Amino acid sequence: MRLLHRDASTGLLKLRLETPSDLWRIARLVRVGDSVGASTTRRDPEAPVDVSGAERTRRRVYLVVRAEQVEFHEFSRHVRITGPIVEGPFDLGRHHTLDLTEGEEVGLLKPNLSAGERALLDEGLAGRGDPTILVGAVDWGDSSFVRLRGRSVEPIADLRRTLAGKQYKGGQAEKDRATYVEEILALVRREAPSAAGVVLSGPGFLKEELAHRISESDPAIAKKLKVYPTSESGRVGVDELLKSGRASEALRGSIAAEEAEVVERLVRSLAGGTRAAIGPAEVAEAIDAGAVETLLVSESALTDLALAPALDRARAQQAKLFVVREEGEAGKKLLALGRVAAILRYDWTSSRAPRGSPGSTRGAPRSGASDP
Repeated sequence: MRLLHRDASTGLLKLRLETPSDLWRIARLVRVGDSVGASTTRRDPEAPVDVSGAERTRRRVYLVVRAEQVEFHEFSRHVRITGPIVEGPFDLGRHHTLDLTEGEEVGLLKPNLSAGERALLDEGLAGRGDPTILVGAVDWGDSSFVRLRGRSVEPIADLRRTLAGKQYKGGQAEKDRATYVEEILALVRREAPSAAGVVLSGPGFLKEELAHRISESDPAIAKKLKVYPTSESGRVGVDELLKSGRASEALRGSIAAEEAEVVERLVRSLAGGTRAAIGPAEVAEAIDAGAVETLLVSESALTDLALAPALDRARAQQAKLFVVREEGEAGKKLLALGRVAAILRYDWTSSRAPRGSPGSTRGAPRSGASDP
């Protein structure tokens, strides 16, 4: 996302949407009632009256609509914003839909950005772009590959085969294993040229065998290849790698990987008992105590006006605010914890939580998760 112009007196932002993640961000930055402008086409009302509406020439014009509906279409990579026209050369008051795609320039009037909206905007303007990273978790007969790009995790292939163990030498079993290796190598060779990095993981030695073959035959791919151990293969192994943080250097720039890792940090902090807060009430109390290091907010909570003051206070304290997508395992975990949670700077216990013996961690149900 690129900031083309900002008017501090009015709150007008002019942005260029450069990646699929920018489309996700703009769909969450635009709220009902916001004024949004973009170049679009509309039928010319000045066409001769004897020409049917369907045949009238469409003109390219710049229109501003007051948003009534915002739709994000992830698979087709479009954002549709519908509302009455409030600025334009004609048809004021009539409804129109702005169809935004990658490369579009959009104007957004935001006189008062909330803390969550500022976090999304800062994330988009940070200049990371959306580097594509190919990630595979491989083992004999069970391998999965995904493509990480920004906030998206796109499945590429699940390669599941019934293969005899390596103790069976020669014959069809060995041919099947050789075919399986070639199938994986073909996939990597097809996907790797467009990727900024390639990561192979898994529990056994297949990943090392593949890395050796790649280093011998594909030096260009080998330069961007990293290998990491995981206890599982397949999609479970991919999720394990993203959550573990072991491949953080190789996955640098992938917000999807950072998202999985930060939610896993929250889960580990919860297991410790006093380094996390969950739910609106408990998190607000932790913010007031100055204890919050990282604040995690579900994307649907960005429009919750009751949460806005707490998010603003956290940002004023220099706490990192991370908006979590609700799709996928990480987002579902945060939803189950009350849509908002915090990783804390130091040991802290809510005054709302039942207290155990001195020095004990919190063992009772967490108060904040059930708060409205």
